[in-house]
Amino acid sequence: MSQTPLIIMGVQGTGKSTVGKALADRLGLTFIDGDDLHPAANKAKMASGTPLTDQDRAPWLDAIGETIARERAKGVTCAIVCSALKRRYRDQLRSFAPDLQFVHLAGSRELIAGRIAHRHHEYMPASLLDSQFATLEQLDDDEAGIIASIEQPAKDVVENIITGLNDGTRTC
Repeated sequence: MSQTPLIIMGVQGTGKSTVGKALADRLGLTFIDGDDLHPAANKAKMASGTPLTDQDRAPWLDAIGETIARERAKGVTCAIVCSALKRRYRDQLRSFAPDLQFVHLAGSRELIAGRIAHRHHEYMPASLLDSQFATLEQLDDDEAGIIASIEQPAKDVVENIITGLNDGTRTC
């Protein structure tokens, strides 16, 4: 498998950071948590329980895309956590790296809600989960990527993703 940048995507509570870090380690990629690139205004808005709009997300997505391009210019390939819930967001990210691949971490609402109930996040209250599911657009057939079930422990999810990326499997 060639070293193409990866976006670890999905709604909150799917384990994007945990899986993304482990996946980056296994593949020799640089891990970046896209949440760290959110403007302060976005973090404050989400902390208040208000979902972000497309306008709110645009500069954040640009910051992620610019990070991918900047690191790549230095010879560094990244695995970046980013919800990337809509096709248009993924298209915006791909404008910085046309070969970008998406790893969509997917699970049932019940499983994810249970995970969220047992964690604390700086600015993502559990109340935003329903709006994220409502916003989520599945990967289209023409989008490079893989859909990975999160029904297993993170280490198994990572192994399944690596196998899927190597084999060209769409779901794992």
